[in-house]
Amino acid sequence: MKTNLHNIVINPFKLPTFVAFKRLDMAADVPAYFHAFKSAIAQKKKPERFTFPFCYEPDEWSLTAAKELQDYLGNQQDFVHNFGLEPMEGLIIGKMFGVLVAEHRNGTIGYLAACSGKLAGRNQHRYFVPPIFDMLQPGSFFLKEEEQINALNRKIEELERDPILPRLRTEYQEMRQAAATSLAAFRLHMKKEKAERKEKRQRYKLELSSEAYQELEDDLIKQSYRDQHELDVLKSDWAKRILHIEVQIQQLQDALDELKNQRKDRSSKLQQQLFDQYQFLNARSESKSVRTIFEECKQMLPPAGAGECAAPKLLQYAYQHDLHPISMAEFWWGASPASEVRKHKNFYPACKSKCEPILSHMLTGLHVDPNPMLTNPAEGKDLTIIYEDRDIIVVDKPAEFLSVPGIHIQDSVYTRILKAYPEISGPVVVHRLDMSTSGILILAKHKDAHQYIQDQFIKHTIIKRYTALLDGLLEEPEGLIDLPLRVDLEDRPRQVVCYQYGKPARTTYTVVGHEKGNTRVHFFPLTGRTHQLRVHAAHQLGLNHPILGDDLYGTRSGRLHLHAGYIQFNHPTTKENVTFYVPDPF
Repeated sequence: MKTNLHNIVINPFKLPTFVAFKRLDMAADVPAYFHAFKSAIAQKKKPERFTFPFCYEPDEWSLTAAKELQDYLGNQQDFVHNFGLEPMEGLIIGKMFGVLVAEHRNGTIGYLAACSGKLAGRNQHRYFVPPIFDMLQPGSFFLKEEEQINALNRKIEELERDPILPRLRTEYQEMRQAAATSLAAFRLHMKKEKAERKEKRQRYKLELSSEAYQELEDDLIKQSYRDQHELDVLKSDWAKRILHIEVQIQQLQDALDELKNQRKDRSSKLQQQLFDQYQFLNARSESKSVRTIFEECKQMLPPAGAGECAAPKLLQYAYQHDLHPISMAEFWWGASPASEVRKHKNFYPACKSKCEPILSHMLTGLHVDPNPMLTNPAEGKDLTIIYEDRDIIVVDKPAEFLSVPGIHIQDSVYTRILKAYPEISGPVVVHRLDMSTSGILILAKHKDAHQYIQDQFIKHTIIKRYTALLDGLLEEPEGLIDLPLRVDLEDRPRQVVCYQYGKPARTTYTVVGHEKGNTRVHFFPLTGRTHQLRVHAAHQLGLNHPILGDDLYGTRSGRLHLHAGYIQFNHPTTKENVTFYVPDPF
C-alpha cells in the first residue's frame, strides 16, 4: 500500500511537553555524531509533532541546532571545501546541510548533523552522520567497478579521438560524391551516344539497302549494349571502392559500439547493485529498499543520488541508534549555484523528486505535522468582484487563493465563479496568478471573449503591473531582467535559470521607494513564465533581492509581498482600451 505523509500514527514515545535542558556530556551509551547542545535550552517547549519536511517553519530546537552547526562550519578546520564564501582555488560548491533534534532512550536531547552528498570529496566526517552506504570506502565494489568503467571510458575516448574514423568518413563522403559525378558524366555520354545512333537510323534508313541498314542496326545495338555494360562495370567499380571504406568504418564503429554497450551494461549493473545497498527504516523499524520505494510510489527506478540528501541520512542514523526524532531543518551554506536560487543560511524544504518517496516511508510511525497543501488556504476568504459585464468578470484575488483547482484543493477562483455563474460557457480563466500572489484576475463569460483577451496575452499587448516589496535595498532605479526559465525537474514547482532549455523570460522594473530596509518596486512582465517575477527578483543574476515573504526563493514571512495591481487591455466587444487598478494591500 502506498504510504502518504499525511497518514500518520500516534507517537509511540511518551515524552514530557517541557524539557529543562542543561548542557551535559553525552553518556557512554549515547551514539557517535549525537551532539549535546552548547546553548542553554531551558524550558523550551518541544514540538508535539515532527516536522513536515516539505513545508515548515523551523522550531526553536532546530533553529538552535542549526545555529550551532553554522558556528561549526564557520570555524572548523576538519576539512577544506570551497563554499564560495571566501577567495579559494577550485570549483565553488555550496551545500545543503540538515539538523535533526532527537532524544535518546536515556532522556538526553541533542542533535545530529548531515550534509547532502559528498563534502570535500569524501563521505566520512567527524561532525556529520555517515551516508546510508559509503561507496567511497577503499576497496568497495563501487570503486572497483568504477575503475573498470573508467577504463572503458578511456578506450572510448581514445577511439573517438583517433583521426582514422573521421578521415574514413570524409573519404567515404568524397568517394560517394566522386562516384555520383563519374556516373552522371557517363550517363550524359550515353545519352549523347544514344542521340547520335537515333540520328544515324533516321539518316540511313532511306539511303541504304535493307541488308546494309540491318547491318548498321546490329552495330548500333551492340554499341548500346556496350555502353550499358561499361556503365555496369563503372557502377561495380565504384561500389567496391565505397564498400571497402564502409567495411573499415563499420569495423571501427562496431568496436566503439561494443565498448559503449559494455559500459552501459556495467553501469546499469553497478546502479542496481548500489540500489540494493540502500535500505531505509521508518519509525516502526520497517525496512524498504530504495528501488521498492520508488516502484511503489512512482512506478520508476530511483534517480541518481536518491538517499544521499541530508534528511534521509539523519532519520536513518536516528532509527539505527535508538534516537527518537523531535524536529528537523535544512539550510543552504555557501554561494548559490548558477541556475538556482539558494541563499546562504536560508532554510529550505526537502527536495521532492528524490526525497519525497523516501521520506514518505521513513516518517511512517511518527506523529508528523499535517501537510499544509491538504488544507484549503482560501477557507473563509471572500472573492471581490471589481467589474462585470456580459463579456468579462474582473476579480481581486486574495493572497493564498488558488486561481484554478489544484491536485488536492478544488476551491479556487474558477470553481467559485462557476458556482456563482452556472450559465457561463467557455474556458473562463484567461490567465492565472500564483496562489500566494494577490491582485487582478480576468475571467471570460464566453469563448469569444476568452479568445479575444487571450490573444492579447499571447501577443504581449496587455500591460500588467505588479507591485512587490523586496528584501533589502535595491539601488538601480530601473532596468530589464532577461533570464530564461524552466522547471526544476528535481524539485517541482521551483524554477531554475537555464540558457540551454529554458523558455525566454523578460521583466522590466522600476523602483518606487525604500521602506524600512526594503524596496518597493513595480514589475512589468514582458513574458508570463511560472514564478517569473519571484525568480527574477531573487536570482543572483537578476535583482538578487527576493520578494519579501517568498517561501521558495527567499524567506517565509507572513504573506508573499507581490500584488497584481494594474492591468490594461482591449475590451472584447467595444474594442476600447480598459484599465483596472487595485491598491497594494501591503
